[in-house]
Amino acid sequence: MIERLLSISEPWLQYAIRINLLNESKGNLVDLKNEALKDNKIQAHLSDISNFHSMLVSNHKNPELPIHKLLFLLDIGFGRDTPEIECAVSQLMSHKDKYGIYQSLTNIPKHFGGTGTDIFGWCLCDAPLLLLALIKAKVDYQQHIKQGVDYLVALNKEQGFPCSVSEEFGKFRGPGRKDDCCPYATHIMLNLLSYIDEYKNSDIATKGIDVLLSLWENNLERHPYMFYMGTDFRKLKAPAIWYDIVSVTDCLSKFEYAKADPRFRQMVDIIKAKQDENGLFTPESIYQKGKSWDFGQKKAVSPYLSFLCIRLLERANCEQ
Repeated sequence: MIERLLSISEPWLQYAIRINLLNESKGNLVDLKNEALKDNKIQAHLSDISNFHSMLVSNHKNPELPIHKLLFLLDIGFGRDTPEIECAVSQLMSHKDKYGIYQSLTNIPKHFGGTGTDIFGWCLCDAPLLLLALIKAKVDYQQHIKQGVDYLVALNKEQGFPCSVSEEFGKFRGPGRKDDCCPYATHIMLNLLSYIDEYKNSDIATKGIDVLLSLWENNLERHPYMFYMGTDFRKLKAPAIWYDIVSVTDCLSKFEYAKADPRFRQMVDIIKAKQDENGLFTPESIYQKGKSWDFGQKKAVSPYLSFLCIRLLERANCEQ
């Protein structure tokens, strides 16, 4: 199956597959990496992230946001030895508050409780992504990341992570009850914690896992902040930037605690049932702005979506 996937993949994805699924050394893949970096789509992503704060963060679901593109490139296996990624990391780190949290350029309208001006600050639906990018870029954790992580972890409530924003954004919060958790914030906080030994097996991580699995179990009745786990949630979609079955299951597959839970197995079984006879996957939903990529259509197998699904199924200890 992996050989079949390799045979239909572009060089950038071949590079990701060889590193992530075949555990090959980057040192032995220099030629493939150089070929991958020449890809026009990869070049466009690199160009976009090199001016990291050029776009207002007004919709966290937007795949065009530089943070989503940076995480995509880092996940493939590119690092700070690529000049544009080093530039993006440097710019990201240039806006940090007193709590150690990195900030995004946002404009919260006055009628939503903000100032109505372009200003740097953070929401719990973007701050964890910035910290995760720094971890994946191998920035020193103790010096540059730990303070911010600890501050965000302390925001945790019994029901999960709430809709939270920095003081720059005033009284803004999403469309839900104040005491509810924000499923997306809880999801990306869990994904962040999965990369940190201090927190990966902590009670806070366990509690967050239980929150997401409880929302899955009670998906007909509970959808805080208008995050649903119904029909649209269950459609296969890439890249994994939002709140959908591929993204959430991928996150949960990094935790041994989640993998032992039958509710997680239900999610895995839904994904696995969508494999074709070659073990590959076809998108069921797309981001319109991703139409130039193999996952930007719903009529044929997507090598990249297949890579994401195969990787999470391997983590979940599923037979392929």
